[in-house]
Amino acid sequence: MAGFLKWLWSHRNYVVIFLTPLLILPLPLAIDGSPAKCGFAIILMALYWCTECIPLAVTALLPVILFPLMGIMPASEVCVQYLKDSNMLFIGGLLVAIAVEHWNLHKRIALRVLLLVGVKPALLMMGFMGTTAFLSMWISNTASTAMMLPIAQAVLQQLEKTEAEADEKELQSGQANQAFETDDTKEDKGKVVETGFTLAEARRLRRENMYKNLSKGMSLCVCYSASIGGTATLTGTTPNLILKGQMDELYPGNGGIINFASWFGFCFPNMVLMLVIAWLWLQFMYLGFNLKKSFGCGSKSDSDKAAYQVMKDEYKKLGSMTFAEGSVLLVFVLLVLLWFTREPGFMPGWATVLFNQEKEYVTDGTVAIFMSTLFFVIPSKMPRCFCLRGRSGDMTGESSKAPPPLLNWEVVHEKMPWNILLLLGGGFALARGSETSGLSLWLGQSLEPLKSIPDFAIAFLICMLIATFTECSSNTATTTLFLPILASMASAIKLHPLYVMLPSAICASLAFMLPVATPPNAIAFSYGNLRVIDMAKAGSALNLLGVLCVQFALNTWGVAMFNLKEFPTWANSTAIRP
Repeated sequence: MAGFLKWLWSHRNYVVIFLTPLLILPLPLAIDGSPAKCGFAIILMALYWCTECIPLAVTALLPVILFPLMGIMPASEVCVQYLKDSNMLFIGGLLVAIAVEHWNLHKRIALRVLLLVGVKPALLMMGFMGTTAFLSMWISNTASTAMMLPIAQAVLQQLEKTEAEADEKELQSGQANQAFETDDTKEDKGKVVETGFTLAEARRLRRENMYKNLSKGMSLCVCYSASIGGTATLTGTTPNLILKGQMDELYPGNGGIINFASWFGFCFPNMVLMLVIAWLWLQFMYLGFNLKKSFGCGSKSDSDKAAYQVMKDEYKKLGSMTFAEGSVLLVFVLLVLLWFTREPGFMPGWATVLFNQEKEYVTDGTVAIFMSTLFFVIPSKMPRCFCLRGRSGDMTGESSKAPPPLLNWEVVHEKMPWNILLLLGGGFALARGSETSGLSLWLGQSLEPLKSIPDFAIAFLICMLIATFTECSSNTATTTLFLPILASMASAIKLHPLYVMLPSAICASLAFMLPVATPPNAIAFSYGNLRVIDMAKAGSALNLLGVLCVQFALNTWGVAMFNLKEFPTWANSTAIRP
């Protein structure tokens, strides 16, 4: 029996692949009509996504097979869903992120910020959180976490090493030492009496325990801030783009209510608020609220100076800013400015004045692709003028070679997460299929009794459900599955779709409890200083605080920005294209 169970567990993926469709096959057989057939496809994909029995991107391709075979949509219509404007925005944003990573610009920015905040425990944690969150707004959460965690560990190791040397000198000289302590000498002496250890052993145990907690707090602060930072921009993480794509797909007459500027206007203040709350919570859990010792007063100790020198040396290794780094930074800044000014909302943007007077010709995706194309055009070194020749009068050696561009396709091919494009397309195909088949209408009618529940209660319960679900499923799959259902519900109960879809997309990124919930958590856990219970204790409270924070933002400036208290005309079911 034990052998059979072991065999079954090792072959569980194949069991799920073949058994799942057979178990849910009675649904389309017992209930005739397109809604039941579409429901079969969605349930099958949901179970495949949750179990990951086959790659997520392969599951996302199932609508290309199932919808035509079931008579829901022609194959030509299904395939069109896999490359929309949101996909182009995603590609453009990722090309910028790849260029920033390729030329190490993100590391220069990170070290510069950390040198400004210093190495006192609370300020150091604040500096790492702020820097990681800022980087995650523009590059992948995984890349920002993978870069920041080694820096954090190196700084902490230097702090501990220098304090150990300072303690040893103090014990030898008998002088008082104030270097980065959390317990005073009297407390150490009290422990000597209680435990029977020598004073040196008591201090060593106290120091190891303190840095063990500090290391846990620093690891968690980096991975949590990476997830939080990704919510601030439209291209920061995949669920944000899924929301924009679903809104444009389900409500084509929404007038571009979600664009880079409107998303940033709502989500950036919310990100800052969540970051402060996360910092306070981790400060309370791992550092305490001793302001004098956490923030530091007076002169810097030897350990502070040594740890600061570690970061300074790392920054010096980067050298002066190169022409390539400056070019990438310039393109990046121009891209952000063009995004913000394309359609700012409070005044006509440049796109409206120049191109979009009759219809929306230029979108955020257009801008992203245009600016990212420049990386393949701009040289990585300052080109030498043809008139500059060697002593012999001829162009010789390196000077005769044209410098390579900022990016080449080999680098892009290696670093571009192509699977996410298929996941996005699969989500759009599901939304279109549920709309065409009539499943969305049926779901909306079934959820009409929710009218009796207050709007804020509906939004809060949905956010809690998604924040829990995303702990055991990818945030991309979670948003892909839930957003079309929430859109149907909102239309049925005459609730502004963004009132439930916007917070749901943000809460899909609030995966703080488990190492498997998101790649940044897994990276932090891989360093070996965290246990699952550590992440669960810190993350469970932070999940709830994050949902409450999103609800606060939604019901304050969110209502004012998007007029969420009124049901828009473009959200009527009759306004959705057939």
